[in-house]
Amino acid sequence: MAVLKFRVYFEEDDSVYRDVAIKHNQNFVDLHRIILKAFEFDNKHQATFYRSNDNWQKGREISLEKYDKSYQAPPLLMDETLIGSEIKDPNQKFIYQYDFVKGWSFLVELISVQKEDFQKLDYPVVVRSEGIPPSQYGTKGSGQKNAISEVEEKYDLTEGADGFGEEGDEDLFDGMAAEGEEEF
Repeated sequence: MAVLKFRVYFEEDDSVYRDVAIKHNQNFVDLHRIILKAFEFDNKHQATFYRSNDNWQKGREISLEKYDKSYQAPPLLMDETLIGSEIKDPNQKFIYQYDFVKGWSFLVELISVQKEDFQKLDYPVVVRSEGIPPSQYGTKGSGQKNAISEVEEKYDLTEGADGFGEEGDEDLFDGMAAEGEEEF
């Protein structure tokens, strides 16, 4: 059973991405859900995929449901469309749009195909995360701590903490000159 690995980029910043692995016989609803999970988004809004070319131009639509809008061709439905059936190229690309009001857009690119799955993994699965994901509603959810707060807690960088005072700073430079270096 083939496993497809996709890299999902946040359109606004390609340094923020998630790699997800999914079986070729799973459907686009499964891909939709793992992308939302990977970027810590809820599952409350409209969504659609577009088959894409190398220039990220939109092609055939694969939609969560048929929306009240005009279509050039009727969309394929995510729950009826297998991932493997839409792979037309070894570097297949899709555009994923979520929450049409906010306009979240992600670029999805096939980066590898493996012939066998790892029995210990429950597919689909996030296999790599890079960068801090965008916040869906403007603030981070409780699932992820603020990165700056984590650093402050880990190293206790609060004002007046041990090791961050001003005492002794002058002695360090005075001592260097006293050890044989010329003072200017």
